Amino acid sequence: MKYGSLIIEKKEYVYLKRILNVSGYAEDHETQKCLMKLSEELKTAQIVSEEEMPKDIIRFNSIVTLVLENGLEKKLQVVIPTERNINQNKISILTPMGSALIGYSKEDTIFWDFPGGKQQLKIIDVSQEETFSGLDIVM
Repeated sequence: MKYGSLIIEKKEYVYLKRILNVSGYAEDHETQKCLMKLSEELKTAQIVSEEEMPKDIIRFNSIVTLVLENGLEKKLQVVIPTERNINQNKISILTPMGSALIGYSKEDTIFWDFPGGKQQLKIIDVSQEETFSGLDIVM
Protein backbone atom coordinates (compact mmCIF):
# COMPACT_ATOMS: atom_id res chain seq x y z
CA MET A 1 0.00 0.00 0.00
CA LYS A 2 1.60 3.21 -1.22
CA TYR A 3 0.62 5.42 1.76
CA GLY A 4 0.50 2.71 4.46
CA SER A 5 -3.25 2.99 5.10
CA LEU A 6 -6.43 4.24 3.50
CA ILE A 7 -6.60 8.01 3.10
CA ILE A 8 -10.03 9.62 3.28
CA GLU A 9 -10.97 13.30 3.07
CA LYS A 10 -12.78 14.55 6.24
CA LYS A 11 -16.20 15.31 4.72
CA GLU A 12 -16.15 12.10 2.70
CA TYR A 13 -15.25 10.18 5.87
CA VAL A 14 -18.25 11.64 7.72
CA TYR A 15 -20.52 10.76 4.79
CA LEU A 16 -19.09 7.23 4.55
CA LYS A 17 -19.62 6.62 8.27
CA ARG A 18 -23.23 7.79 7.96
CA ILE A 19 -24.07 5.58 5.00
CA LEU A 20 -22.30 2.60 6.54
CA ASN A 21 -24.42 3.04 9.68
CA VAL A 22 -27.65 2.83 7.67
CA SER A 23 -26.40 0.22 5.19
CA GLY A 24 -26.77 -2.52 7.78
CA TYR A 25 -30.17 -2.88 6.20
CA ALA A 26 -28.64 -4.08 2.92
CA GLU A 27 -30.45 -7.27 1.95
CA ASP A 28 -27.49 -8.97 0.31
CA HIS A 29 -25.26 -10.80 2.81
CA GLU A 30 -22.14 -10.60 0.59
CA THR A 31 -22.54 -6.83 0.22
CA GLN A 32 -22.92 -6.54 3.99
CA LYS A 33 -19.63 -8.43 4.42
CA CYS A 34 -17.83 -6.03 2.07
CA LEU A 35 -19.25 -3.01 3.88
CA MET A 36 -18.21 -4.43 7.26
CA LYS A 37 -14.66 -4.88 5.94
CA LEU A 38 -14.65 -1.26 4.74
CA SER A 39 -15.93 -0.15 8.15
CA GLU A 40 -13.01 -2.01 9.78
CA GLU A 41 -10.50 -0.42 7.38
CA LEU A 42 -11.86 3.05 8.18
CA LYS A 43 -10.82 2.57 11.82
CA THR A 44 -7.15 2.83 10.80
CA ALA A 45 -7.56 5.27 7.88
CA GLN A 46 -5.77 8.62 7.75
CA ILE A 47 -8.41 11.36 7.77
CA VAL A 48 -7.12 14.49 6.04
CA SER A 49 -8.38 17.88 4.90
CA GLU A 50 -9.19 18.64 1.27
CA GLU A 51 -5.87 20.52 0.95
CA GLU A 52 -3.86 17.54 2.25
CA MET A 53 -5.60 15.00 0.01
CA PRO A 54 -3.17 13.35 -2.47
CA LYS A 55 -4.41 13.53 -6.06
CA ASP A 56 -3.92 9.80 -6.70
CA ILE A 57 -6.27 8.58 -3.95
CA ILE A 58 -9.60 7.00 -4.91
CA ARG A 59 -12.42 9.05 -3.48
CA PHE A 60 -15.98 9.95 -4.40
CA ASN A 61 -16.22 10.71 -8.14
CA SER A 62 -12.71 9.37 -8.89
CA ILE A 63 -12.27 7.68 -12.24
CA VAL A 64 -10.25 4.51 -11.73
CA THR A 65 -8.50 2.27 -14.22
CA LEU A 66 -7.68 -1.15 -12.83
CA VAL A 67 -6.56 -4.56 -13.97
CA LEU A 68 -8.45 -7.57 -12.70
CA GLU A 69 -6.82 -10.88 -11.82
CA ASN A 70 -7.76 -12.32 -15.23
CA GLY A 71 -5.88 -9.48 -16.98
CA LEU A 72 -9.03 -7.58 -17.97
CA GLU A 73 -8.63 -3.80 -17.77
CA LYS A 74 -11.64 -1.90 -16.43
CA LYS A 75 -12.36 1.82 -16.11
CA LEU A 76 -15.04 2.98 -13.69
CA GLN A 77 -16.11 5.86 -11.50
CA VAL A 78 -16.81 5.50 -7.76
CA VAL A 79 -19.87 7.57 -6.81
CA ILE A 80 -22.39 8.12 -4.03
CA PRO A 81 -25.31 5.65 -4.19
CA THR A 82 -27.79 8.04 -5.84
CA GLU A 83 -25.34 8.70 -8.73
CA ARG A 84 -24.75 5.06 -9.68
CA ASN A 85 -25.31 4.16 -13.32
CA ILE A 86 -23.94 0.86 -14.55
CA ASN A 87 -24.36 1.92 -18.21
CA GLN A 88 -21.91 4.79 -17.59
CA ASN A 89 -19.57 2.61 -15.45
CA LYS A 90 -20.51 4.58 -12.32
CA ILE A 91 -20.45 2.27 -9.31
CA SER A 92 -21.79 3.05 -5.87
CA ILE A 93 -19.51 3.16 -2.86
CA LEU A 94 -21.96 0.64 -1.37
CA THR A 95 -21.14 -2.05 -3.95
CA PRO A 96 -18.44 -4.63 -3.20
CA MET A 97 -16.15 -3.06 -5.86
CA GLY A 98 -16.79 0.51 -4.66
CA SER A 99 -16.10 -0.38 -1.03
CA ALA A 100 -12.94 -2.23 -2.09
CA LEU A 101 -11.46 0.77 -3.93
CA ILE A 102 -12.21 3.81 -1.75
CA GLY A 103 -9.15 5.26 -0.02
CA TYR A 104 -6.57 3.32 -2.03
CA SER A 105 -4.15 4.95 -4.47
CA LYS A 106 -2.65 4.54 -7.92
CA GLU A 107 -0.25 1.57 -8.05
CA ASP A 108 -1.85 -0.15 -5.03
CA THR A 109 -2.80 -3.81 -5.27
CA ILE A 110 -5.91 -4.83 -3.38
CA PHE A 111 -6.92 -8.32 -2.26
CA TRP A 112 -10.65 -8.24 -1.60
CA ASP A 113 -13.26 -10.86 -0.79
CA PHE A 114 -15.92 -10.28 -3.45
CA PRO A 115 -19.20 -12.21 -3.68
CA GLY A 116 -17.58 -14.40 -6.37
CA GLY A 117 -14.52 -15.08 -4.20
CA LYS A 118 -11.25 -13.38 -3.28
CA GLN A 119 -9.71 -11.34 -6.09
CA GLN A 120 -6.64 -9.23 -6.68
CA LEU A 121 -7.01 -5.78 -8.28
CA LYS A 122 -4.15 -3.58 -9.46
CA ILE A 123 -4.95 0.14 -9.64
CA ILE A 124 -3.14 1.57 -12.65
CA ASP A 125 -4.61 5.07 -12.81
CA VAL A 126 -6.75 7.47 -10.77
CA SER A 127 -8.11 10.78 -11.98
CA GLN A 128 -10.40 13.20 -10.19
CA GLU A 129 -13.68 14.57 -11.40
CA GLU A 130 -15.50 17.22 -9.37
CA THR A 131 -14.69 16.39 -5.77
CA PHE A 132 -17.46 15.26 -3.51
CA SER A 133 -16.32 17.55 -0.68
CA GLY A 134 -17.54 20.60 -2.54
CA LEU A 135 -21.06 19.23 -2.63
CA ASP A 136 -23.57 19.60 0.15
CA ILE A 137 -23.95 16.41 2.09
CA VAL A 138 -27.61 15.62 2.50
CA MET A 139 -28.86 12.57 4.35
